Amino acid sequence: MRQYAETGLVAIDLANTWDEYLDDPERLPDVLSLNRFCVELGVPTLSAPDADPAALPGDSDPDAESVGTARESVPGAGPVGAVDLDEVRAVRSRLREVLDGDPAQRARALARWAEEAPMRAVVAESAGTPVLRLAGPPAATLGQRLTVRAVTELLDLAAAGDWDRLRLCAASPCQDAFVDRSRPGRRQFCSTRCANRAHAAASRARHR
Repeated sequence: MRQYAETGLVAIDLANTWDEYLDDPERLPDVLSLNRFCVELGVPTLSAPDADPAALPGDSDPDAESVGTARESVPGAGPVGAVDLDEVRAVRSRLREVLDGDPAQRARALARWAEEAPMRAVVAESAGTPVLRLAGPPAATLGQRLTVRAVTELLDLAAAGDWDRLRLCAASPCQDAFVDRSRPGRRQFCSTRCANRAHAAASRARHR
């Protein structure tokens, strides 16, 4: 089974829970799957005001039977329901809208999302130093917390100089997002799987 936490970034891994290679592309088909996603990404499923969602530990790849046990180690974890599943899928759709297009289009789409989302800037303390962070409303829903984390991660990628390296896979029908960490910065495919398929398809086309 493909794990959810392939990069550890909600902004990437949530976008990639739709896989066009599968007969059923939906990788979050039910609440159990959403629970597993939250465990792997270290996301508390109930509001935890004193917890830092970006710093919470997660299981790297728990199987379905161990999800309930693994979630007990996540501060603030609790049951999720169908409403949460619908909301998280909506967040995924908005996230994919942001990731589509060239860097300038993505920047404008991210700005609109951040402006419309229920979040605010707060000053937190880290090792005695004040830091500016984004936060959701009190008792934020799971979808709102995932939105805050995804927007924060995208801003961090931009600050690190990786905004132009944030891409969608060029191997149709794949639509996975990835960050190009290669030195030349010309990577087009999310994985070796997609690169091999694209090259094979190009070779067949040349020999027709």
